[in-house]
Amino acid sequence: MSTPAVQALASQVGGHAGVMTTEDGSLLIKPALKRELEFYQRLQTEEDEALATLRKYTPKFLGTLTLEGEAKEGSSEGGALEIKPAAERKDEFLVDRLVIFYCGAYQISTNTPNILDIKLGTVLYDETASEEKVARMIKAAKDTTSFETGVRLTGFQASLDLPNCMLTKHSDNALNTPKAYGKSIKPSDLPDGIARFFPLGTDPLEGAPEEPKLGLPNHVLLPVLKAIRDEIAEVRSALAKIEFRMVGGSILVIYEAEWERADAAIKRYVEESKRVPEKEEEEEEDEDEEDEDDEEENLPPPAFCVKLIDFAHTRVEAGLGPDEGVLLGVDTVLRLLDGRIQQISE
Repeated sequence: MSTPAVQALASQVGGHAGVMTTEDGSLLIKPALKRELEFYQRLQTEEDEALATLRKYTPKFLGTLTLEGEAKEGSSEGGALEIKPAAERKDEFLVDRLVIFYCGAYQISTNTPNILDIKLGTVLYDETASEEKVARMIKAAKDTTSFETGVRLTGFQASLDLPNCMLTKHSDNALNTPKAYGKSIKPSDLPDGIARFFPLGTDPLEGAPEEPKLGLPNHVLLPVLKAIRDEIAEVRSALAKIEFRMVGGSILVIYEAEWERADAAIKRYVEESKRVPEKEEEEEEDEDEEDEDDEEENLPPPAFCVKLIDFAHTRVEAGLGPDEGVLLGVDTVLRLLDGRIQQISE
């Protein structure tokens, strides 16, 4: 079996360098620390109801590749991940695994994904941090929106819906807002950030020439927002039942920017959500799991995707209680979505 060719992830809006994807976009491969790997492995095996709920809102973990060394900083440009020999590596930055995920849920479309990375939590350091780092991270939280609201808009991409006459193999239709924006704004500016990521598109005048469109029309954007809000509320409910600490974790939101695809996909989502699921025996679910995976690969692209990501500094441990800083952040996201829904409804 040949090893698929990989390339740097072109649409990365946050996080560290080194994330790769296969050429067909079906697999995502990223460096992972031991704690992140342990979290994903635990997530696959735990029977806890809250963790089981969370599992569907995390990347689909497939396994790992082992490295003999450390990923060199900046070495992922062009798709190649250069490895520093084990003898030269520093334990603090040890990367000894490449974690592999199935990307079907992320494949909104080839040309038009809107992508938002929302960093969660009021605490930006874990229990292993030095005193110097603790002080630096406390200052970083207070200097941004993290300390007060539990969120920071790490970065986002809004895509233009280009008319067919403007589409080319090399169309650059993404408007990117870098990390600097999220680090510079105040809590009162967060609604504006959400509005930038969820812009409201308007129908062109009849007879007017075709132009690129930024933002979905009202009748599509509103149900997309409501559905995203419902799924994030389900994530919040699960997190409230888990005893954990998560530092550097994010909510990743992706939604379709192309009008017709988004309209068809959200209608399909709404219809499917109305169906009453049939109760099946556990044995039947286990037997059908492989068939369901095959069906998933053949499903049309979804209207949107909500995932909890980045668990390099996450630990689940009895006695910790829920992470109140992360819950504050999720509550902030829900309020921001409620505000945007109200704006569009009016």
